[in-house]
Amino acid sequence: MNEVIYNKTVEKWGCFEASIPGRTEGNPFRDYTVMGCFEANSETITVHGFYDGNGCYKVRFMPSYTEVYHFKIWGSFSEQIYTGEFKGTEPLEKNHGPVRVKDKIKFAYEDGTPYLSLGTTCYAWAFQKESLRQDTLATLKNAPFNKIRFCVFPKHYIYNLHEPVSYPYEGTPCDSSNLTEENFVLFGEGAIDPSNNWDFSRFQVEHFALLEDCIRKLMELGIEADLILLHPYDRWGFSKMGLENENYYLKYVVSRFAAYRNVWWSLANEYDLFFGKPVSDWEKNAGILCDYDPYVHLRSIHNCFQFYDFHQNWITHCSIQRTELYRTAELTDQWLREYQKPVVLDEICYEGNINYAWGNINGEEMTRRFWQAVLRGGHPGHGETYLGHNDILWWSHGGKLYGESTERIRFLSDIMKEADGETFTYQEMEWDETVGTAKGCSVHYYDRFRPSFRDFKLEADKKYLVEVIDTWNMTVTFIGRFQGKFRIPLPGREFMAIRIKECE
Repeated sequence: MNEVIYNKTVEKWGCFEASIPGRTEGNPFRDYTVMGCFEANSETITVHGFYDGNGCYKVRFMPSYTEVYHFKIWGSFSEQIYTGEFKGTEPLEKNHGPVRVKDKIKFAYEDGTPYLSLGTTCYAWAFQKESLRQDTLATLKNAPFNKIRFCVFPKHYIYNLHEPVSYPYEGTPCDSSNLTEENFVLFGEGAIDPSNNWDFSRFQVEHFALLEDCIRKLMELGIEADLILLHPYDRWGFSKMGLENENYYLKYVVSRFAAYRNVWWSLANEYDLFFGKPVSDWEKNAGILCDYDPYVHLRSIHNCFQFYDFHQNWITHCSIQRTELYRTAELTDQWLREYQKPVVLDEICYEGNINYAWGNINGEEMTRRFWQAVLRGGHPGHGETYLGHNDILWWSHGGKLYGESTERIRFLSDIMKEADGETFTYQEMEWDETVGTAKGCSVHYYDRFRPSFRDFKLEADKKYLVEVIDTWNMTVTFIGRFQGKFRIPLPGREFMAIRIKECE
């Protein structure tokens, strides 16, 4: 390869990529720079490139306009300056651009299409064997989830003690052949095997290419890739590599992945389990995300016991794990008022049957928490931890789903689509119901209460269409048209809701 290779056309919010030959002496990851400047009538953006191995450097860019772009690529990686141009074309039907914050506490795609995040978690799915990754993608294609959380680094945790298919750095991992559920150590120095031998200055490009393949395939499915950049569940030493190496790593990751429109940045999963790591380290790492990502993808940080200060300007939305044994979704509106940012409930416990309470709620409870979160204006997240399927748990490995909540979440998604996908706004009304409003309708949810009827007193000069929703049995029953004062019969079962729409 003697010349720059690049796309001649790229759809709006697609990923332009230029591949350029360059120097290989020394350590190309650290020793040389590569930059790109992209200019059109409506924008001029400068980006960082990265080394992709075998003497190849790459620069990626996400165009935001359907215009002709001229580019220049330069840096110490080569004595040459490379130039060219490409055309930004109209986006394909399913391409709505990156997700942005709208009206302070909501989300929408760049083109204005509303976005309600109904997420799931598969921490280590990207590092499983190929057949299992394909099973995961096939499941996601037919599932209601439009966001998935997963790790850039491999994960060491109960039910997930085998080695990943790749590692992020050149070097050799520890020997885990004798590691069992009985003798593994979770946190601290004792969890990290001293026999690991990594060169934190040299990335294993195959590992990041595998992640890119996952990100691209999720993008084709219309699913956001919420990348967990750092986490404490580690036996290889990646959680203990120090701030300088973290900064170096984050620059590489952002330079490599930022041009994909479906990327979100989760700076850490359970940041407060990095014992002894000061807040100043997290703030410096956050600065890298801000400085190296010209597209301003969504950014947050996730807790175990104690929330990070979500008021910080670099944080675009709250990424929340439940801090109480029972309540989480019920607090959504409180957090919206406090932080004035979208609230994403990235862990409200998992449907399953493992020995820990965070992973053995039933499908009814998962579904209930989703309805509470959505009607209160939040964005809930799903997970599944069922044992008995060849030790493959969706929450960590992906694969297939076996629980009862997924189809109920799809039903909830369909209800939202009837409100044009708008996020509900929570309304404080009667003390024993949860009410959300959107697009001229209100949904009154009765949770585990079991009323046999409900009385309403609405405006006498307006007409209302009323339906009863069975959120568990997934039915919508038309009751009639009413005005003024009226009574709606209910079956006296849990998880019922009444939807009221203004009509002519």
